[in-house]
Amino acid sequence: MTDTIEWLTDSNGNRCSVKHFGSREAAQKALDSLKNCDNCTNCSYCSDCSDCSDCSYCSCCSDCSRCSGCSGCSDCSDCSDCSDCSRCSGCSYCSDCSDCSDIKEKEKITVSDTPPIPKIDNIHQLVYAAVSQPQALEMGAWHTCETTHCRAGWVVHLAGEAGKALEAFHNTELAAMLIYLESGYHINPARFYDTNEAALADIKNLAGEV
Repeated sequence: MTDTIEWLTDSNGNRCSVKHFGSREAAQKALDSLKNCDNCTNCSYCSDCSDCSDCSYCSCCSDCSRCSGCSGCSDCSDCSDCSDCSRCSGCSYCSDCSDCSDIKEKEKITVSDTPPIPKIDNIHQLVYAAVSQPQALEMGAWHTCETTHCRAGWVVHLAGEAGKALEAFHNTELAAMLIYLESGYHINPARFYDTNEAALADIKNLAGEV
């Protein structure tokens, strides 16, 4: 006989399907195993995740969003839009990944292969000085022209040739995140997708120009 309760939910908006887990008891057990997660679907044994789907046995994850089909991940951080990941370890700042598995074993890139991460002193003040010029900030594209960039684009541009090399090796978003981090600030990558107005307000606030 099919369970009459299709979904079980908790106070954080997480939900588990009775059909997915095979029984009401299994679905409740999976739901109870989530720690500090919110708006996740059919996940189990995960912690500090949000908007994830079909993840299981994840640990030490943080700031993940819109993940799908992940299992057995550990020590991941700041990942987004991942799917079908399994047995990942030591991953960080990943984005738009798909069909990843056994990353630790398969990864052939060594530390010596990666470009150095440049540091920008007074990064908040320099970024604000750049984006506050007329028509200098355009959040709809990484780079529009030499004098118009989005927030991440400006960070890469201000880092000079080292920034461009890092961007070419990774991508604009990851390069900007790493430069921010090296410069003493851990930025939420969602800030790279703000509107012009929201981005300018946040940059201005960080620069102490409020």
